[in-house]
Amino acid sequence: YAYSNDEEVVKYVAIMLPILALSNFLDGLQTVLSGVARGCGWQKIGAFINLGSYYIVGIPSAVLLTFFLHIEGKGLWLGIVCALCVQVVSLLTVTLRTNWDEEAKKATERAYESAIPVETLS
Repeated sequence: YAYSNDEEVVKYVAIMLPILALSNFLDGLQTVLSGVARGCGWQKIGAFINLGSYYIVGIPSAVLLTFFLHIEGKGLWLGIVCALCVQVVSLLTVTLRTNWDEEAKKATERAYESAIPVETLS
């Protein structure tokens, strides 16, 4: 009752907030895992996972839930949650299957290649 005294609005918000909370939690995980992918130079992998998650899973799920199963606003948010789940699982799989010793070597090589030689004064 913080922003509305309308009983219908309060009930609708009470239904939507748990879905929104789940969406925010999954989005936080996705943000961290996307940062790992970006930091490792896997922008293309991250882009494919992002596009696939939303365009292949999220949007069709939202359309199905909203317009065919008639759960309205919940369906839209649940479609986003479906996309986020796929995105988190995919990025987590890529991250866990990574050879981190090899990635550290690649990062070291990139750092040395981009270093600017500096002459020192003696």
